[in-house]
Amino acid sequence: MSKIKSKPDNKYPWYLKLFFLNQRRKYGAELEPAKVWGRVPRLFIGVATLFGALDRKKSPIDSQLRALITVRVSQINWCEFCVDINSSTVLKRGGSDTRLKDLAKFRESEHFTEKEKAALEYAEIMTYSEHKVTDELFKKLTSHYNDDEIVELTGLIAFQNLSSKFNSALDIAPQGFCRVAPKERG
Repeated sequence: MSKIKSKPDNKYPWYLKLFFLNQRRKYGAELEPAKVWGRVPRLFIGVATLFGALDRKKSPIDSQLRALITVRVSQINWCEFCVDINSSTVLKRGGSDTRLKDLAKFRESEHFTEKEKAALEYAEIMTYSEHKVTDELFKKLTSHYNDDEIVELTGLIAFQNLSSKFNSALDIAPQGFCRVAPKERG
């Protein structure tokens, strides 16, 4: 159970209720983190706007890879809700159970390309605060991604750290979106 409760539905402003309606259509349920962020509507709007910019269809980063990155960051940050919903997104975007199960050990897995491995390694290094992005890793990134794509990756990883740390700190529980959500932190 979350440490912070959502408000009763009639206590949210009308414009947030529209977001919640869209979530019911898309996911079959209102997302608990959205309702918690919604306690402070200005924060909710800022977070939702940033997420929309990062998860747009015309992003130069492959949609499945974006979802895999969000799962990996969430595993590291102990966010069970994020692992659940983002694993579901990986599968909806054509990913496999095998890739999800291998995610924490992606370096050794044959189910990830070198390009994906570079992005996932970057995500890990950014997420573990005791590590720093090295020149060697950055060189590896630039062999697969241009500057604009690296900015996109960095923004996505930073956003997912914000989101998963928020949800983890407030103990927001998974909502059962994915039957194969990987538990391994790695």
